[in-house]
Amino acid sequence: MIVKNVEKKEKSTVTFDVLCDAAEFEKAVNGAYLKNKSKIFVQGFRKGKAPRMIIEGLYGKDVFYEDAADDLAPTAFNFGVEQAGLRVVGTPAVKGMDVSDEKELTLSFLTAVWPEVELGQYKGLEAPRAKVEITDAQVDEELEKVRRRNSRIVTVDRPAKLEDTAVIDYLGTVDGVPFDGGKDEGHNLVLGSGMFIPGFEDQVVGMSAGEEKDVNVTFPEEYHEKSLAGKAAVFHVKCNEVKETQLPALDDEFAKDVSEFDTLDEYKASVRDRLEKTAQDDAENEYQSLLIEKAGDNMTAEIPDAMVEEQLDSMVREYDRNLQMNGLNLELYLKYLGQTMAAFRDSVRPTAERRAKTDVVLEAIAKAEDLAVSDEEIDEEYDKLAKQYSMTVEQVKSSLGREIVAGDLKTRKAAQLIFDTGVPTEPVPEAPAEEEPKPAKKTARKSAKKAAEPAAEPAAEAPAEEPKPAPKKRAARKTAPKADEGEKAE
Repeated sequence: MIVKNVEKKEKSTVTFDVLCDAAEFEKAVNGAYLKNKSKIFVQGFRKGKAPRMIIEGLYGKDVFYEDAADDLAPTAFNFGVEQAGLRVVGTPAVKGMDVSDEKELTLSFLTAVWPEVELGQYKGLEAPRAKVEITDAQVDEELEKVRRRNSRIVTVDRPAKLEDTAVIDYLGTVDGVPFDGGKDEGHNLVLGSGMFIPGFEDQVVGMSAGEEKDVNVTFPEEYHEKSLAGKAAVFHVKCNEVKETQLPALDDEFAKDVSEFDTLDEYKASVRDRLEKTAQDDAENEYQSLLIEKAGDNMTAEIPDAMVEEQLDSMVREYDRNLQMNGLNLELYLKYLGQTMAAFRDSVRPTAERRAKTDVVLEAIAKAEDLAVSDEEIDEEYDKLAKQYSMTVEQVKSSLGREIVAGDLKTRKAAQLIFDTGVPTEPVPEAPAEEEPKPAKKTARKSAKKAAEPAAEPAAEAPAEEPKPAPKKRAARKTAPKADEGEKAE
């Protein structure tokens, strides 16, 4: 084989040709004949027994050329990459094939390659770093979450009020006709949760066990089920049971039950410490991310589309794994959203682009700074990974070669270099939001948080930047009278 016509193209792509001599091509053509002859019927011959020259006479001398080229392509491509010293990214493409009169095959390839980088400033960069300050209100909010996790639900003999759980049967009709998803029995509805369309829960407040009534509501104009959008509906509701959430008292006994501390004051102090550490870690991570992003913006490099697509593929797998931990999968999640895979990938593409740029700039810095890692550091990393994933060190080594681990450690050192030389600045105060935009922002957060629920309205903003675990799966049959995502409450 001979490599020729190696040319660099835009967006870090390269084209090159590989010439396979007549003997190599003839061997591949004969192999294609042997592989396919059993599928070809020729009159006068038993199936699979027709000679090659007869088949070529009937169907043309080039009948096996394409299959032969397909068989040679992987070997030819790898040979061309090695000879040209290319670092390939993504999946290559065969752009063409040509067979000369001398029966030599030329294969033309197009592939993305790791971009050439011209670094800009990456030391002494400035970025805002948030000041960590935990308030008493934040501590109290955390304690309230713990109380709720340790609460108990008991049946009460009184009319339902906000924050109670009403166990209800309901049947919804529009113009007297029941509709799909408008019926359920024994549904546990937390009053004030905003899980049903506006006005529904308010009318259940005050009902007692055994009471029945008609609830009159109107579906929102933007309701996800278009046949119900804007329609007036009547739900006949029967209250079977009213349950109250009882929270434990916030005292020393509570502290003993939920922690290793003997007093509430000690437990509060530990909660504050934990919140401060988490907030500090978040602030440091955000600060480092801003510095790295600046370093990436300062470099000159053409990031190939293939690198972004690889990041997108990784993010899709990551998001799917997160959903599976909550009993869903990405296909079902997108169905709930009314969103296509293409739209999903577009929504996370900016993050994929940043990830690709980060990989490139950190590797370039590691190379420029001649950052090295020792065998001891690599072995320590293997030990950490083995513990993290509950695997043996040998299992980790079989999955990740030393070069991969070493490369990851080098880029981490490059990130640390950017961080260590960074100059923190005061965060820019956020401009106070006007009255009108506030509900819109809250609505967007709700949509992202509850997007996996069956009654969810397709949310343009979900999923947000980084894939996160979706809410736990809810019964798919309970589509109404749930609100659209924009109507739900936190």
